[in-house]
Amino acid sequence: MSNSRTAIVTGGSRGIGRAVAERLAREGLGVVIGYAGDTGAADDTVAAIAGAGGQAIAVKADVADETAVAAMFDRAESELGGVDVVVHSAGRLALSTIADMDLDVLDTLHRTNIRGSFVVAQQAARRIRDGGAIVMTSTSVVKTQFPTYGAYAASKSAVEGMTMILARELRGRDITVNTVAPGPTATELFLDGKTQEQIDALAKVPPLERLGTPEDIARVVSFLVGPDGHWVNGQILRSNGGMI
Repeated sequence: MSNSRTAIVTGGSRGIGRAVAERLAREGLGVVIGYAGDTGAADDTVAAIAGAGGQAIAVKADVADETAVAAMFDRAESELGGVDVVVHSAGRLALSTIADMDLDVLDTLHRTNIRGSFVVAQQAARRIRDGGAIVMTSTSVVKTQFPTYGAYAASKSAVEGMTMILARELRGRDITVNTVAPGPTATELFLDGKTQEQIDALAKVPPLERLGTPEDIARVVSFLVGPDGHWVNGQILRSNGGMI
């Protein structure tokens, strides 16, 4: 069975990635749920999509492993008919001052966030069908520059640096490349290790006075990969309620 359009969503088993996958499936796209290790969460996402009448498969892949990522694209082509949308939501977060950052942790973070983003972008550039859309994920902390986010912000700055370059390299194929940079969003990754006081303080920063939700970000991604957003290209869209 194949859909008219197919999306690969890395990090698609939880948080923002899951919200994106479910949103795109509701809009009629077949979805490949790329996940790193939690098979249960990935299967649960596939079941939720199927239960709502959509089509999805789960594919385990380390985004920094080019062989695994290529195999994920192979599955999308063989089982769902091709690749039209790539949303790269997989990532790691590690907080520390620059002075105290464990360099092994830094290497692991950057392997996923920089190399992983590059590998996914590389396969997308080679394999996505003309007329498609690529959406990478950054963070608004690249601009807010909160202490202890140095390693994470550096990795996401690299993602932003690739965005317009890749858009220009895909000239002539009617493919858009954009990056969404969420602000504080109520996901497991964001909430982990924070006190309620810290969470409440961050929620008050945007003029809209709340944390973002995964669904807020999914709506932005849906716009960018759909026909209404196809004139937006090479941009960093900071979806953060106005915090910067």
